[in-house]
Amino acid sequence: MISTPFPNQPPDYANRNLFLDDRALGEAVAREGAAASHPALKAFGALLGTAEVLVLGDAANRYPPELHTHDARGERIDEVSFHPAWDALMRIGKEAGEHCDPWIDAVPGAQVARATKVLLHAQVENGTQCPITMTFAGIPVLRRHAVDRPELEAVWLPRLLSRQHDPRSLPVTQKTGALIGMGMTERQGGSDVRANVTHAQRDGNDGYRLTGHKWFLSVPQSDAHLVLAQEEAGLSCFLVPRFDPAGQRNTVRINRLKDKLGNRSNASSEVEFDAAHGFGLGAPGRGVATILEMVRYTRLDCILGSTGIMRAALARALHHARHRVAFGRLLIDQPLMRNVLADLALEVEAATALALRLARAFEARPGTTDHALARLLTPAAKFWICKRGPALAAEAMEVLGGNGYVETSFMPRLYRELPVNSIWEGSGNVMCLDMLRTAEREPASVDAVLTELALARGNHRHYDDALTAFGARVAARNFAPDQARRMAQSLATLFQASLLLRHAPAELASAFCNSRLGMECFGGAAFGTLHADAPTAAIVARALPPA
Repeated sequence: MISTPFPNQPPDYANRNLFLDDRALGEAVAREGAAASHPALKAFGALLGTAEVLVLGDAANRYPPELHTHDARGERIDEVSFHPAWDALMRIGKEAGEHCDPWIDAVPGAQVARATKVLLHAQVENGTQCPITMTFAGIPVLRRHAVDRPELEAVWLPRLLSRQHDPRSLPVTQKTGALIGMGMTERQGGSDVRANVTHAQRDGNDGYRLTGHKWFLSVPQSDAHLVLAQEEAGLSCFLVPRFDPAGQRNTVRINRLKDKLGNRSNASSEVEFDAAHGFGLGAPGRGVATILEMVRYTRLDCILGSTGIMRAALARALHHARHRVAFGRLLIDQPLMRNVLADLALEVEAATALALRLARAFEARPGTTDHALARLLTPAAKFWICKRGPALAAEAMEVLGGNGYVETSFMPRLYRELPVNSIWEGSGNVMCLDMLRTAEREPASVDAVLTELALARGNHRHYDDALTAFGARVAARNFAPDQARRMAQSLATLFQASLLLRHAPAELASAFCNSRLGMECFGGAAFGTLHADAPTAAIVARALPPA
């Protein structure tokens, strides 16, 4: 017997344009100087919103990568195999230039357009963004040091900049496209990379042999990794290729793949270096400074990835509430539910505005105001946006009730995925302490942030009060380490409020200031606690148009 479909079931969330659906994102793209990219972003949003691509995201996580340490003859191969959905999503990201566009054509707005693609991609699948992000972040490091290593310019950079996804396990000279990864943390040190014990010895041929381990080596199938290891001069940075100069597999032994909470489509590994071939990048003993340029860009993508995942959770919650009837009314028309949805929408719009403003600052040259601004704002934004993600996803999941708690709803994957961006590339405490060090050592970064925050003064009394208090703390150089999280939260929230006050509808900006900065702010309050005066219907209507 064929059952009749039950009534009161929302249709599938699919075949929507993820870019056009997001009015706040479109406005931010234009505001931050990337209006010329609108046609390309519209096409990309349409592609990512198709049912076929959304299914790829599910499959890549449902069938995670597998490690094969040996072949049938017992030879060591250290290969990782992926579901075809992984490679399909990698092709989409690379063909869109997520890993290379600003490095190929550094026109104004290039970083903003590329950031928007990352944010959209995250709404479908975040694991594939790890190798794309690291390749994007590694390119400027290799370019900087290409003058000392001609093979970087001749062999590596053309393939890293290629839009072709070439997953074959071959020496890089035989490939049409390449990926680069990173290995910093070790078992005994974690975030304290100066405690690393992996060591490098010169091999007599302008290279090094690395011996030791990495507790986390992301994307072990990459064609090379930037790795930190100790040498005579101290902790240094090395490029460790997958194949050695003779075309043989490098002796990087994959012990196991991590069994992670989320980010399951992506391979993260523990490895041992058995006199693995590598060559130095940057000055000996300056490994942290060399690799931090890469880390700077990966932290931006943590912000973008979290923002995109939060947007995906919000969109599905809104979609469900627009189609589900409870107690005689659509969920979206229930006052308390609308308060929750509006609060979630405020959070996502604020995160979007901050993320794209930061992306524009990444276009600035050293010595400029925006470059200084990005130095202070990046760690604060990474801390706050990545911390807000899991709470928002949990609330959005609850909108769907029990249906949201089952794997087929997509919501559990979003919830599991969000913590990785908070932990990866510097956990919350590391970010906040980095922000404090920047404030103490680089006064220009503080001046740049305060100058921009002052642009919104006079638009809202709670904002003005919060800005005055923040300014007083900075002026007094009140940078106590145990208060670093409070300062990072204040900075990020103030910057979000500043952007909304200057660029968003007035009633939306006012609701944000009242709930995040004013007397109605309860600190760690649950979502859905907006004041009765908040224009919840207007906020919800702005967040997602009807299908």
